[in-house]
Amino acid sequence: MSKITTELLLERAVPRSTRLRKIETLNLSKLQLKTGDLDPRLFSRLRHLQKLDLSDNLLDKFPNSLTLPDLRVLNCNNNKLEDVTALKQFPLLEELTYENNVYLTLNDDYKVMFLLQNLRLLNGKDITKLANHVRRVNSRKLTSKVTAHWEKFFRDQLPEKHTAEQVKFIKKKFLKSVQTNVVYGPSSLSEFTRWRVKMIAEEFLAYTLGLEINTDTESEEDMDENEEESTEKPREAAEDMGQVTVMPSKRKRSNSKQGSGNKRSKSRANTKEEAVVSTRKSSPVQDDPAPDQPRTSNQPAREAAPEQGAEGTRKNEEPLPKGQSNRRSSQLTGEQKSQEQDNGVISLIPVKNSKGKEDVSAEPLHFLQCHSKGNSREDFKTQLWSCVFEPLLDCGARKDPIVSSSRTVATCGGESVCLIDCETGTVLKKYKVATEEFFSVAWTTLTMVISDSCKKSHNILAVAGRRGIVKLIHVAADFCYGEIKAHKKPIATVCFSPTRETHLFTASYDKRIALWDIGIPDCDYNFKASQLLVLEALSIPLRIALVPTCPDQYLLAGCEGSCFAWNIKLDKEQKSRPFEAVFQFPDEVGNMTTSHRVDGLAFLNDDVVVSKSSKPGCIYLWSWSRSFDTKGKGSQRTVSAVILAELEWSTTDLSYLMLSTCPAKDYVFCGDERGNVWMYNLSNYTTAWSSAKGKHSDKRIPPTQILKWPELQVNGEQLNEVLINNVVSDPTFTYLVVLTSVNITAIWKKS
Repeated sequence: MSKITTELLLERAVPRSTRLRKIETLNLSKLQLKTGDLDPRLFSRLRHLQKLDLSDNLLDKFPNSLTLPDLRVLNCNNNKLEDVTALKQFPLLEELTYENNVYLTLNDDYKVMFLLQNLRLLNGKDITKLANHVRRVNSRKLTSKVTAHWEKFFRDQLPEKHTAEQVKFIKKKFLKSVQTNVVYGPSSLSEFTRWRVKMIAEEFLAYTLGLEINTDTESEEDMDENEEESTEKPREAAEDMGQVTVMPSKRKRSNSKQGSGNKRSKSRANTKEEAVVSTRKSSPVQDDPAPDQPRTSNQPAREAAPEQGAEGTRKNEEPLPKGQSNRRSSQLTGEQKSQEQDNGVISLIPVKNSKGKEDVSAEPLHFLQCHSKGNSREDFKTQLWSCVFEPLLDCGARKDPIVSSSRTVATCGGESVCLIDCETGTVLKKYKVATEEFFSVAWTTLTMVISDSCKKSHNILAVAGRRGIVKLIHVAADFCYGEIKAHKKPIATVCFSPTRETHLFTASYDKRIALWDIGIPDCDYNFKASQLLVLEALSIPLRIALVPTCPDQYLLAGCEGSCFAWNIKLDKEQKSRPFEAVFQFPDEVGNMTTSHRVDGLAFLNDDVVVSKSSKPGCIYLWSWSRSFDTKGKGSQRTVSAVILAELEWSTTDLSYLMLSTCPAKDYVFCGDERGNVWMYNLSNYTTAWSSAKGKHSDKRIPPTQILKWPELQVNGEQLNEVLINNVVSDPTFTYLVVLTSVNITAIWKKS
């Protein structure tokens, strides 16, 4: 039986009423109402209702058939709303609030601004000017782009005399293509843009081909999710960010205690300061640190003991800035390069190759200075260490079959973690802990319960560093919901299991690798973390990698002293385990040895391991299956790595310059001590390596290309001595993110 009755409505009317048709103000807050409790037949009798309060309930959506023709004010705060498109049924709505609905985003703000033509106030902010821009300028730009896309790529595909089947095929193909390729505005609004593009495209087809318009504005895509991707990839130039300055007022989503509000405000206020770069040059890079310390560019690193009561140490008090979509930090567009060189902003001069031609296989997009300590403009010392692209979500109504790869990357270094849109260079979110130095980030996707009968997938970011504490951040809610005190010494790297979403590995300077079950937070962010396993190493683990063919059984780690393998199968009783094998590699004179630092480690495919050790100028590729006998008995075995090939690389003796791989494209990436990125396309070699007859060639494989570091100038002075600490591509190798020792994040895009 529904909780809402005629008697309840009359009683909750303000003032109380004797007839439903006379009610103008109604308060239905704090009744634990669910969507099914809103009976359309009963609500249809509220013909003159103008103000409705549904706050502090359990609504996840609105029924489409509520008949409230005169509704002007609606309060939906503190519910569990996932979609706002049903609000279009209230065309006279002037004031709308839905704060503290953690599953609603900036995209939903824009949707209601478009759908509700009379809306003036949204979450207490006057949005009149912004709404007019969304309804007029935004729509005009998108309509122009949709029309141009049809004219350029699809008009000639449809014959003059066409059948209904041909029209249906072209429509489906066009809708998918236009949503993929029409780009406008920042990445944070990409969902709204695709929603509008689909709507405009359907209207365009209805006018051009006489088709029926699909008036359903729900967020679900009506495309066949199993349909193969279109082989056509027309290019549509993204709208210059300088021309799109419309951003909504930041709304508050109070998922944390009020005590942290001032910190967020300060962070926002200082963000713009990062966009200007001073003339101060980077300090000289000194020798490598001691084996138990991370490298720094100005002084040997010292282990920082956690300070009691320091900022950012308390659970549930470290939300990210809400709805933040900062402008680009220390970056430039083509028009800005010449104009900003004399204004204290980093300027970019592309470096020519030996033939005097610019290398066109990849082009630099953005150079960002967004990890500055205290938002200082003069910080060219903060080292950037780790970056990982955000995984795509598969979460029911919000599933996005259009986008094939994420362009949002999480980067860490110094006291902050940033989420960056690689296409626009926008810093979408920033998370800071003043007493921390972050070394590693990792993503997982947790299936969280959002109501009694509904589950939803959300991306969770784990970050860790010098203090040995793992922070867990629910990115969509802009909320750091907890921490795990994993180690007493710094954490060098973290990674999640690809098969078990809650299993997190942490490798620490205490010479241990721990496996944690981080649990799944409930709707109030209560969670329980537990330690499942401890792997004992003989030296500090620097890089870890799970074996792709058996990620629940074996883990590899590149350490200060060698490369080790552990059996991590959880059906064993032994909770603390020694390594099962240590790998030998050739030294400089060709002798096999286990005494070498392995500071680069990744899998190129299911079998080929890529590792970088102390032998100068060399990166090894070796076979996991031929090197390690999984049926072998006994622990602490010494085995020789079966070398498949060697990659030619820099002859530097500097350590901690990380490598990475792009398995889908058979690429290996590694930076050097001169700011260059070495790229190796190994697709012509992998077939031979998969054969049991594949032999090691004495000839090193040269790089396919070396991306030269551009001349970055600060008021005419060149920024020198740049080390490339890390290089990571997205899964489709569209973007390449380069992290440096001088607090610069460089983003390249494959041409």
